[in-house]
Amino acid sequence: MNSELREPAHSRDEFYAFSPGSVDRRPPPLAHSVLETIGNTPLVELSRVVRARGLRGRILTKLEFMNPGSSKKDRVALEIVRRAKAEGALHDGQTVVELTSGNTGTGLAIVCGALGHPFVAVMSRGNSVERVRQMAAFGAEVVLVDQADGSAPGQVSGADLALVEERTIALVAEREAFRAHQFEHQGNVLAHQLHTGPELWEQAGGRVDAFLDCVGTCGSFTGVMRCLRSLNPGVRGYLVEPANAAVLAGHPATSGRHQIQGAGYARTDLPFFAPELVDGYIQVTDAEAIAGARALAAEEGIFGGFSSGAHLAAALRLLEGPERNATVAFLVCDSGLKYLSTSLFP
Repeated sequence: MNSELREPAHSRDEFYAFSPGSVDRRPPPLAHSVLETIGNTPLVELSRVVRARGLRGRILTKLEFMNPGSSKKDRVALEIVRRAKAEGALHDGQTVVELTSGNTGTGLAIVCGALGHPFVAVMSRGNSVERVRQMAAFGAEVVLVDQADGSAPGQVSGADLALVEERTIALVAEREAFRAHQFEHQGNVLAHQLHTGPELWEQAGGRVDAFLDCVGTCGSFTGVMRCLRSLNPGVRGYLVEPANAAVLAGHPATSGRHQIQGAGYARTDLPFFAPELVDGYIQVTDAEAIAGARALAAEEGIFGGFSSGAHLAAALRLLEGPERNATVAFLVCDSGLKYLSTSLFP
């Protein structure tokens, strides 16, 4: 029997460095609401991915899928609702409506449920069915909007988003609802400026040279970068876009179709887009995003979605070029479990 034993793929030193006896694993204090579990997500160094490719430098990633709704948007939902209630814009028991690709809707379903607000999510049918089912499980009413002519399932275009916007406006009026408006409400940016960014900086011991983010609303990029620049003006920011929808980089949108859900809507009118925080733009193809997500899972045990794969592809490109020897950070925005019906993990 002993002859059948094999050494683990990792080194013995690496194994013991992460053994339970060497790490403070005390559980967090008792939470009196699920809302208290939002944030304070782990930061992980992707040493295997970097080492396997012979690169110099470090990649750090914050595991946002460990929020209760499995994405970074839980932070946004909590900040928007909390501020709206404090400012009197959202009244007790009032319905909340939001246009969503699924992640913000999930976060809002959790937050609204905990605080006694009915929630209606308005979403394109081009998004994954897992997102629909998750929002519904958390108590949301999900309104699905048919895609524009010529659109493909799993590829939400700007035209699709325009149809969702039209239906959202109508529902807000019909229900006399509060619209969370993640593309415009400052709570989106402040959630990351006041919480995600400081957490990242503290966990990294102040050793972050560059941060990259795939643009959706631009809330996480702008929020995190505002925080990091306030702590170190030399931190560099890189904006990641789908290759055929890289309009912020100044390229024409070819078809506007891509598989990176929740990002790359080919919009140049994003209220949170702050070009002064951008040191460079990176375009990532669907194939590169898929390869990146699969590498995260297989090589690092991190199960992320399309945008997380795009982030890894962009980070590796930076370490190969302008950020050689640097420490590059990004967010694992959501869980790969939300994409099991897609081509991401066949």
